[in-house]
Amino acid sequence: MLATKPYLTQADVQKILDAADKHAAANNWAVTICVCDDGGHVLGLTRRDGCAPVSAYIAQEKARTAAMGKRESRVYEEIIN
Repeated sequence: MLATKPYLTQADVQKILDAADKHAAANNWAVTICVCDDGGHVLGLTRRDGCAPVSAYIAQEKARTAAMGKRESRVYEEIIN
């Protein structure tokens, strides 16, 4: 039998995007929200109104970094600074 691992379903991804969007709206943030799997592959992405187009690229790379590094991307900023 092959070993299995937990994974995000499309319903899970939508719940994450919805929760993050609600949090961004509550803080009046114009952001792009990206959800990746553990391999850094994009599962879902949404760009809020008023957000710069380049943020879609940045959000994907930030999410990929967090997923593959298995830590929040801010950890890398703290290391650099």
